[in-house]
Amino acid sequence: MRRGRFSRIYVEITNCCNLRCDFCPGTRRPPAFLAPADFARMAPQLKAHTDYVYLHVMGEPLLHPALGKILDLCGENGLRACVTTNGTLLPAAGQILRHRAIHKVSVSLHSMEGNGREDLSDYLSGVWDFCRTGTMIRCLRLWNLGGADRRNGEILDFLRERLGRDPLETPATWPGVWVLGDRFFLEQAERFDWPDLRSEEAAVQFCQGLRTQAAVLVDGTVVPCCLDHEGDIPLGNLLERPLEEILAGPRARAVYDGFSRRRPTEELCRRCGYATRFSR
Repeated sequence: MRRGRFSRIYVEITNCCNLRCDFCPGTRRPPAFLAPADFARMAPQLKAHTDYVYLHVMGEPLLHPALGKILDLCGENGLRACVTTNGTLLPAAGQILRHRAIHKVSVSLHSMEGNGREDLSDYLSGVWDFCRTGTMIRCLRLWNLGGADRRNGEILDFLRERLGRDPLETPATWPGVWVLGDRFFLEQAERFDWPDLRSEEAAVQFCQGLRTQAAVLVDGTVVPCCLDHEGDIPLGNLLERPLEEILAGPRARAVYDGFSRRRPTEELCRRCGYATRFSR
């Protein structure tokens, strides 16, 4: 299989979260936080395969008590860190995300689905106060098109008021992405079904897993992509074996070759609602 560099590797620094969102499948794995010492062991291997680490799979990264230390380690190893957050902790912990190692912060505004918040004003104000300035890329996400229209309307009305214009009236810079300011964007995308071994098979032929990305779960387990939320496709453990050896293993090679033939080998991949978009 390919032994080149990935555009990104996801590293789950915690699988714990302070919300229970409608769109998120959650995980049945034991709650855990990645120790900075373990991340320090991983970092040189990650750097050998990518320049960008996304500090999430499941969980809310801002809950990690040693996030600052993990970002220090990213900087020391020449890794650019990207963080996706539900945004609820930005008023208290947002300053950590001004770290020099941070490349991008994405705020999932669609997290407000199913969490019982009738008034979004304080939440949106806290997100806005963080995102309106900064040198890193800031993205507001509404990855729920096809549902939650009332909530989306409230959020878009808030943005119109703060911007003094309708962001959706300007041409998208690329599909589903609108400019709100300097390095500040709004992203919209369709809601998708997470892969689950209990789901029906979908029309999946191809995926970018192990081509442009891989993921490492909080216990060190390497999986092909960021949607394997239960670790159903374990390729090896990065705290026990070198990443190069894991990626050259028979299961990883089979995943890569299966997608090359447009015949996914893994049962989970054949049940992935997100991957169907690569086969359209």
